[in-house]
Amino acid sequence: MARYTRIEVINTMIGTGMVPLFYHPDVELGKKVLKACYDGGARLMEFTSRGDFAYEVFAELNKYALKELPGMMMGVGSVTDAAAASLYIQLGANFVVTASLKEDVALVCNRRKIPYSPGCGSLTEINRAEELGVEIVKLFPGSVYGPEFVKAIKGPQPWTSIMPTGGVSTEEDNLKDWFGAGVSCVGLGSQLIGKEVLKNGDFMGLEQNVKETLALIAKIRTT
Repeated sequence: MARYTRIEVINTMIGTGMVPLFYHPDVELGKKVLKACYDGGARLMEFTSRGDFAYEVFAELNKYALKELPGMMMGVGSVTDAAAASLYIQLGANFVVTASLKEDVALVCNRRKIPYSPGCGSLTEINRAEELGVEIVKLFPGSVYGPEFVKAIKGPQPWTSIMPTGGVSTEEDNLKDWFGAGVSCVGLGSQLIGKEVLKNGDFMGLEQNVKETLALIAKIRTT
């Protein structure tokens, strides 16, 4: 069961402006990544469900977050269907993300008042997602559409909240373009938690990167 309410999760997404994405089959390494992100100021983590027995890894990481990292909201990404969403919700997922719009997943999440962010690539998909109760739409892959797409959507629909994932980096110019276009938050995966960080165990560097990225987002929003 989710520890945090739908409103708490949505407010944290918008408030911090960043959702880190991460997957690795090693639970102990995952704990170190979580701790580094937490110490850097992140309060969300999207665990991408991509490997065999990924749900078992998620369960252990969520238990760790609940015990050791107060305020850390674990969610799950790369969900493929309603059955997988239900499983992760039973394991305490606080939000669910999919690569494309899945109406069956939307229904499952709404029943349990869990935030759901589906990947959308057209105004029609975005409108349908919002009709299904989606608060923050994932723009995926963000590199295909870019900030200009966000501006085009926000013009006629200023109420739409968008989170691009893919095509977002920690560079100031890139973040300025996205937030200047009106995104509510960004999803950051390998650009934030890179292979070298995991290979070298540079968790202090990861913590600093998270801290600097969050500070940069806050600065951009106030200028």
